[in-house]
Amino acid sequence: MGNKSFVGYEYQQVAVKSDMSSVYADGYENFGWKLENSDFASGKPNSVVMRFKRDRKIRNKPELTRLQRQFDSIVSDIVSLESSKRVKASIVAYIVGIVGTVFMAGSVFSVTAGLILPCIILAIPAFIGWILPCFLYRSIEKKRIVAVTPLIDSKYDELYTVCEKANGLLDQAG
Repeated sequence: MGNKSFVGYEYQQVAVKSDMSSVYADGYENFGWKLENSDFASGKPNSVVMRFKRDRKIRNKPELTRLQRQFDSIVSDIVSLESSKRVKASIVAYIVGIVGTVFMAGSVFSVTAGLILPCIILAIPAFIGWILPCFLYRSIEKKRIVAVTPLIDSKYDELYTVCEKANGLLDQAG
């Protein structure tokens, strides 16, 4: 039979957002990791658990590990920037909606007290406060996307540079 040499593996398990799983699968390959499998994380919607393995005796391991930490940090920054597109828009929309609800509560209390004119006066800003959040959300989100997209693109460039360096170290090891 063939003489097969022993290879010891080290394993790593990473929980990531499902929309970033392909970035991890492609990126970790540059650090010597091979994707074993991935499946949805229990209890975490939109998350995936990815399992990797690599040769324990890989060369340049300390430098690859350092670059991998840098990779993880950059991906974390990208995820934060992606979520920041919607956070401010959501907060403003919720606040305006709550203010509209407060006006509606005042309108209801006015009508139960038999005060029709204050009821009508309070109902107008209440309905505006319920309709306006949709338009505010879209407007603020669009502005935020325009502001954040160049930052995200530069982070991806930084990510690819780190992967390129790591891949170069793997080529030297081979």
